Amino acid sequence: MRDKARQMPTVANPLAVASLRIWYCSYKTLESITVFRNLRTLVIADFPDASLGPLGTLPNLRHLRILHLPKIVDLGALAGLANLETLSLEVLPSWDASCKKTIVNSLEPIAQIAHLKHLSLLGVVPVDRSLASLERCGSLISAQLHGYPRKEADRFFAASGVLRAHPPSLQFD
Repeated sequence: MRDKARQMPTVANPLAVASLRIWYCSYKTLESITVFRNLRTLVIADFPDASLGPLGTLPNLRHLRILHLPKIVDLGALAGLANLETLSLEVLPSWDASCKKTIVNSLEPIAQIAHLKHLSLLGVVPVDRSLASLERCGSLISAQLHGYPRKEADRFFAASGVLRAHPPSLQFD
């Protein structure tokens, strides 16, 4: 959906919604997303909140892509997404061109996602620029990384055996 309203609309049967695209909407917050408990695929462009907390309450989420999350510094809520298989966190293309990054405290919450298979971190980097915590993500098959020192990315791929590859395209029901 693309909406100029300041508040997310209510949906008659939120439990029937399996996929949702919130693309450059003007919502002040996405806190009400918690009612979509059966979401499997979620794509958000321009995440308005300073916390990913509401996303951590979506137990069935398998695929998550967030484009532009400038207020986020803590990825902790992602650790609770036990069924997540594909995660993509990206800065805007214009930020990429000017080498701007979203700096987060740690990638450790991502390493705690038990079923994560595909990861894309484009311009979203931890303070220490290290990928070491992701080496404990045993289910990870592929990763796409941008904004990290080449030496650190090379070290990560060699140590983990993870393939350098784009995540699979998201399918909407």
